[in-house]
Amino acid sequence: MRREKSFRGISERLARKYLENLGGEVRDDGTVVAEEWEASLSSETVSIGPTVELTEVTIAFEGDEESLDSVVPKFSQKAMRAGG
Repeated sequence: MRREKSFRGISERLARKYLENLGGEVRDDGTVVAEEWEASLSSETVSIGPTVELTEVTIAFEGDEESLDSVVPKFSQKAMRAGG
């Protein structure tokens, strides 16, 4: 199963750190792998209005449904706090 989520206002570095704290290990290619899930990260700069730009990090989680039902909300909670 695959789920994609995007977060604004955090960096890929910080997102990887959060994923490590949830049991993942960062590979040389930047992918974060745990026993029951894997996450690939990408980022881009997005415009918010005419003058403000933010980094938007997109994470593609892969794993079985039960594992993703656990890790995605935990990550999302951490990421939402970081952006504020």
